[in-house]
Amino acid sequence: MIDRYTRAEMGRIWSEESKYQAWLRVELAVCEAYARRGRIPADALDRIRRKARVDIARILAIQDRVKHEMIALLTSLEEQLGEDSRFVHIGLTTNDVWDTATALQLRAASDLLIAGQQRLQRALGALAVLHKDTLTIGRTHGVHAEPTSFGLKAAVWYAEAGRNLERLQRARATISVGKLSGAVGNFAHVEPELEVEVCRELGLEAAPVSTQIVQRDRHAEFCAMLAVTAASLEKIALEVRGLQRTEVLEAQEPFGEGQKGSSAMPHKRNPELAERICGLARLVRTNALAALENVALWHERDISHSSVERVILPDSTIVLDYLLHLTTFVVEGLDVDTGRMTENLELSHGLVYSQRVLLKLTDAGLPRQVAYEIVQRHAMRAWKERRPFFELLAADPKVTERLSADELKACFDPSFYLKSVDAIFKRLGLTQ
Repeated sequence: MIDRYTRAEMGRIWSEESKYQAWLRVELAVCEAYARRGRIPADALDRIRRKARVDIARILAIQDRVKHEMIALLTSLEEQLGEDSRFVHIGLTTNDVWDTATALQLRAASDLLIAGQQRLQRALGALAVLHKDTLTIGRTHGVHAEPTSFGLKAAVWYAEAGRNLERLQRARATISVGKLSGAVGNFAHVEPELEVEVCRELGLEAAPVSTQIVQRDRHAEFCAMLAVTAASLEKIALEVRGLQRTEVLEAQEPFGEGQKGSSAMPHKRNPELAERICGLARLVRTNALAALENVALWHERDISHSSVERVILPDSTIVLDYLLHLTTFVVEGLDVDTGRMTENLELSHGLVYSQRVLLKLTDAGLPRQVAYEIVQRHAMRAWKERRPFFELLAADPKVTERLSADELKACFDPSFYLKSVDAIFKRLGLTQ
């Protein structure tokens, strides 16, 4: 992933240095397990611990010649350890180390993503509580529907963020699996008990069964959960984009002092952060598809998944980490215009209260379809003639013979639509 979208802590997890450090960590854990079994002398293990280091420059130089990353690491270790190098990589194949080390990297990446998701959920909860009683127009199909609470809109995002937090936690568990079962997964040269022991030392689960690799349905699930999380961030960003349109202008993303919106038009304040979130979410979704393609491999393993994962695993975690940070920034700095929300609420001449009128008329004894026809007819006229919906209803004897003036007026009270918000927020655990 390019530097523009890479935050430092996540970027370090996926550096070449960190990759080889993880590989060495696995190799040393295996050596220690063998030493406990007496296969590696204690003094040799002590020398391996003291001398074995990741010399990234040397590893890359060797790799340029041998064209094999694991052999490059082992050759470098041989130069450092001398005769003791014979105790390194006993019974292992490259993917024993590679997949187990990748699990360590993915687990570390997951921890950052989980922390980012928690920060976002807190920001969404604060936004929801702040605007719990802020009236705004709810829209369906992009058309005014009924009044609602802007805080309720944010509460929907808050609840979804909670579900994504659970997904990321499950994804972390799914991917925290290692294997040391050898070239075709049959433990021909390594004991199953050693695999369990080493994985436990590394904080991983041992794969119950494997081929030469940890099975890629795990990685597909992991990438899919990242994609779902990114889609939820896009959902928030898309709403911000819609609310920032000139014709709506109910909320705008942060816009700093000295910031410019257009090279040609000085007046522009564009939702470019929200658009960036929407765009990058597409990458995470696309990578999930590539991860699904990696599930089916030839026999006990081919290498077609490897090149793909070099891109999608770092990129998906790096991009989602960036998106979580950016979305939190937008939410925390969201410029909400409550006055504009009130203006827009009144923009459709009171038509948004049509269901209240319909229900009151049916409660008063009118058949539903008769009441519906009356209300719809006046609604269409109010919209076409730009006239107050209330006045047209109040002038219709079929309405006034059923409803008093006060009863009809009560139908147009927007606070009615906030009556259940407290109960919803209590259900979510959101309080002042």
